[in-house]
Amino acid sequence: MSKAELVEKIAEQAKLTKVDAERALKAFINVVTVSLKEGEDVALVGFGTFSIGDRAERQGRNPQTGEVITISAKKVVKFKPGKALKDEVGG
Repeated sequence: MSKAELVEKIAEQAKLTKVDAERALKAFINVVTVSLKEGEDVALVGFGTFSIGDRAERQGRNPQTGEVITISAKKVVKFKPGKALKDEVGG
């Protein structure tokens, strides 16, 4: 689903204009992003939890040359689905 399709569905279900739905979606994304940057997890009961994790430095391969390369350590965004979401989608 594209962002435009998501905005359209939010607008329909929440009885908002597309402009208001897009503004709400942008605000949600911004709040989650800022919270994660500040080291805070974002837990939405029944949906899931967004958090930041560390990925260790590791060895990889350049797929074009086969050369072994070192992939730097970095922070990654993680999402752990909540029980209600898992149950709803059959997981």
